[in-house]
Amino acid sequence: MNLMPWLAVLKRMGRRWDPPLIACVLLFFAGGQVVLMSASPERVDSLWLHQILALTALLAAAQVPFRWWFRLAPPLYLVGVLLLVAVLLFGETAKGATRWLDLGVVRIQPSELMKLAAPLMLAWYFARRRQSLAWWDHAVAFALLAIPAALILKQPDLGTTILVVAAGGFVLFFAGLSWRLIGPLVLALAIGVGALLVQGDRWCQPDVAWPMLHDYQKQRVCTLLDPERDPLGKGFHTIQAAIAIGSGGVWGKGWREGTQSQLSFVPERHTDFIFAVLAEEFGFFGAAALLSAYALLLLRGAWLAARSPSWAGMLMGGAVVGTTFVYAFVNVAMVSGMLPVVGVPLPFISYGGTALVTLATGLGLLLSAAAESAPERGFSAWRGVA
Repeated sequence: MNLMPWLAVLKRMGRRWDPPLIACVLLFFAGGQVVLMSASPERVDSLWLHQILALTALLAAAQVPFRWWFRLAPPLYLVGVLLLVAVLLFGETAKGATRWLDLGVVRIQPSELMKLAAPLMLAWYFARRRQSLAWWDHAVAFALLAIPAALILKQPDLGTTILVVAAGGFVLFFAGLSWRLIGPLVLALAIGVGALLVQGDRWCQPDVAWPMLHDYQKQRVCTLLDPERDPLGKGFHTIQAAIAIGSGGVWGKGWREGTQSQLSFVPERHTDFIFAVLAEEFGFFGAAALLSAYALLLLRGAWLAARSPSWAGMLMGGAVVGTTFVYAFVNVAMVSGMLPVVGVPLPFISYGGTALVTLATGLGLLLSAAAESAPERGFSAWRGVA
């Protein structure tokens, strides 16, 4: 049997894969297995399956030339928006939220698609408009981002809305969004946070309604301000996570020796609050090692994004790196009591399939953008974009 053709194929495929980045992902997978074996051993076998699917999605997405992803941006975005509308009209409701769409043979969550489709669409738009980019192009891009964000917020799903807005926001920023627009937004946010800290007790009264937010979302913010307001109810998550992190000390209590996690005081310890399990059992140094690994992944991703020979590829790569940072930052800050509790998992560590595959596919798009070579940019659909 002649193996040379197969070896040649593997060699060509390997040129589109980045060993350091893939090694980082595999390191996270191994760490996720170790922590989950302590937090929820019965889920370890299915986590293997999720990780295999995620790695397959990453490697497969990297093999698709980025100019093809570029062509798919408008139809992917349109399909994603239509599916979000279908969720509001025909979606399945569970625990007060309508996020899933049953297609008969498969049950999907369209909001996950928009984490990639929205920034890819914005990258496509800015690349097409690059030669005559004007201020109103950012307004059009903002509208393109606002449509799926509003539909996801309506479900309601604040965590996914934050991630979709962040992904699109990074594209807007890297495309040259003026600081004259960013500054007022940052100032308004600072004023809002300051006012909340000063007036929190009065605004958190039961008879005070918060515009554009559901009551449970209001309660999460109020719980952040004062977890002791309801220590056995809404504040339980935050208090128990803080106890777990603090009790880990410098070196931690040891693998599978964490009292808060092993006695089930830490809620959702296999998904959103898995960082509390890690910090309790491996201490400050374990948490620092995890954050250092994220820093390496993000730096490598930023370097790869900067290598892309097309502007659209750089914009999309920057969005993928930025979104991964937001995932990690929001989760760690949420578990540490610095942000309200939202449904954002710890990237590549938390148990879960959909978010894991979405993150991995995003990294695959990043590798695809970085792997495009100069000759490939002569392709007719690519001309004028790079």
